[in-house]
Amino acid sequence: MNGPFLYDDDPAPLHTGTPRNRPWLLLAIFGGTVVLGVLMVLALPVLKGSAEEQSREVVGVFLSALNQGDTDTAFQLLCQEERARLAPDEIAAAYVVDGPGEVTGAEEATLDGEPAQRVQVEWSDGSTSGLTVVNEDGPHVCGVTA
Repeated sequence: MNGPFLYDDDPAPLHTGTPRNRPWLLLAIFGGTVVLGVLMVLALPVLKGSAEEQSREVVGVFLSALNQGDTDTAFQLLCQEERARLAPDEIAAAYVVDGPGEVTGAEEATLDGEPAQRVQVEWSDGSTSGLTVVNEDGPHVCGVTA
């Protein structure tokens, strides 16, 4: 088509000014990401609890499950070594001294050179024992000591 056109010139360039350099924006984005990551790592113990708190909680759930006859839950709370050693119906005989137990304390310990927690349990007859708790993708009960 020939003829007069409304716009005879090429379109004007969209960005005619000189480009601006903004390194502070990139630094702010990357710096903010690093700060957020550090804050999340520092907040993790607050959200999940310390190793001692987690150990006390898992032993409490373990004892409660055994007292209620829920051997499946108690079996899932055992470490791999104990699951291989015990059948679900053998757990109560191996871990419960006499009647219901109550968690009274916890302390750091080692099991085969690995860090663990030893959770003290007081039984209804007045005797005490310690349950060893290890971290295998979360706290798991892994043995009893008199």
